[in-house]
Formats: sequence, C-alpha cells, structure tokens
Amino acid sequence: MSTTTVTKSPVGAPDRAPAPPRRADAEGRIGLRANLRHIGALARRNALQIKQDPESMFDAVLMPIIFILLFVYVFGGAISGKGNNDAYVNYVAPGLMAMMGMNIAMAVGVGINDDFKKGVMDRFRTMPIARSSVLIAKIVVEIGRMLIATAILLGMSFLLGLTIHTSVLHLFAAIGLSMVFGASLMWIFILIGLTVKTAQAVQGMAMMVLMPLQFGSSIFAPTTTMPGWLETFTDYNPLSNLADAARNLINGGPVAHSVWMTLGWALAITVVTAPLAVSKFRKKT
Repeated sequence: MSTTTVTKSPVGAPDRAPAPPRRADAEGRIGLRANLRHIGALARRNALQIKQDPESMFDAVLMPIIFILLFVYVFGGAISGKGNNDAYVNYVAPGLMAMMGMNIAMAVGVGINDDFKKGVMDRFRTMPIARSSVLIAKIVVEIGRMLIATAILLGMSFLLGLTIHTSVLHLFAAIGLSMVFGASLMWIFILIGLTVKTAQAVQGMAMMVLMPLQFGSSIFAPTTTMPGWLETFTDYNPLSNLADAARNLINGGPVAHSVWMTLGWALAITVVTAPLAVSKFRKKT
C-alpha cells in the first residue's frame, strides 16, 4: 500500500496555479518601446553578420559599378548618339537608382529563405519578441545596403559626367524616394522567400518579376519609341514612375505626378504584402 505525501502551502499564503508559459508570438502585449528595442538588437545582429561575411556586400558594391559602366558604354551611344555619353549618364543614372532597389530587395527574400534552412529562425521562436520585428530589422539593414549601393552608383555616375541641374536637396529627395520604394519591394520578396522552398526558387521567381518591370520601363530608354501596348504598360509601371521622378528631381522638370504615383505604389505594396508576410512568418515559425 503506497502513501502519498501532501505538501501544504504555508499558512496565509494563497494557493497559486503554475504560471502559464509566456507566448513568444503575443505581439499585442509587446509595447512600442520594446518593439523598437527588439528591432534595434536584431538589426545590430544582422549588421554584425555582414561584418563577419564581407562577401555578402559584393552585390551592393559591384553591381552599381558594373551596371553604370555597361549601360553607358553599350547603350549610351545608340540612344544619345556617339560621343554624347554624358547626356545618357544624366538619363540612366536616376533610373538605375530604382533598379538598385529591386536587386537589393531580391537579396532579402533569398536571405530569409536561407535563414530558415540554417535553423536561425528556430532561435527566434522561443524569444518573447514580435514576429514583425524580425522582418523589420532585416529591412532596416537592407536599406543600409541600398544606401551604400546608391552612393557607389552616384559616385561612378559623377565620374562619368553626371550633373545635378537642380540642387543637392533635390538629389537627396530622389535618394529618399528610392529608399521608400525599395523598402516596399522588400515585403514582396520576403513573402516570396517565406512561400517557396529553396533559395533557387526565390531567385527564379524574382527574375520573373524583375525582368518585365525593369526592361518594360523608362529606366534605360525613353518610352516614346516603344509600341503602343508596351508604352501603356510603362505608364503604369511603378519603376517608370520612380525613374521619372528621380530623373526630374535631378535634371529638372515636373515631379508632382511621378512622386505621388511612386509614393502611392509604395504605400499600396506595403499595405497589401507586409501583413501577409508577417502572417506567413508567424505560421512558418
């Protein structure tokens, strides 16, 4: 016959049930200050990873140099006439700022997918942090990479003859507009990275999105020489709006329509894809 020992609570101490485990995904209970602190800590972690792996910066450092040299010396003479490369630099450099944003955004999706393969995200499952803070921290660091790529692009463009016909403030406005739109695109590629199974699939789907948008736009050449159906597509292409806005901010010209269209596209893309990406991330982890 076995006996069971019953341990009583001390006199005067209320009986308490064991505290339930704290849920890591209870984002609604995490305040704004804590969220910002989590984002800062995760962004620092991502930045340290880049410091430990400098090769991850090759795309941000080398792509701007390759693209500006390639398009100026291959297409510049054909579009602006032989010997008029300076004029083409002023046309294509603002457009390439938009292109940089798309290429950096694609790398975000690949990185998210790779983090899941390596099990990095498993560590975040046990932490009492908002799931959105993981993705926002990733975007913050990638915006920094985008700024570096844009600075290198503009530096090379100045060496090739880029001239600011407005003011430095207009140049900064063009850079800021590119950053805002690039950040919105990152949500698309994060969603793709969370949806498909491999990094190769992310790159494949990204190229299917990138190619029509980049070459069916006003980034590389005026749209007036395109067929009517393609010119209509470029009018609604958000990259055309961004390229035109940045170009007119740097070279002078009407900017209101292009700027508002770009901001509208950025807002719409973020409002639609950011909640989907966060929801997918929460379910996946």
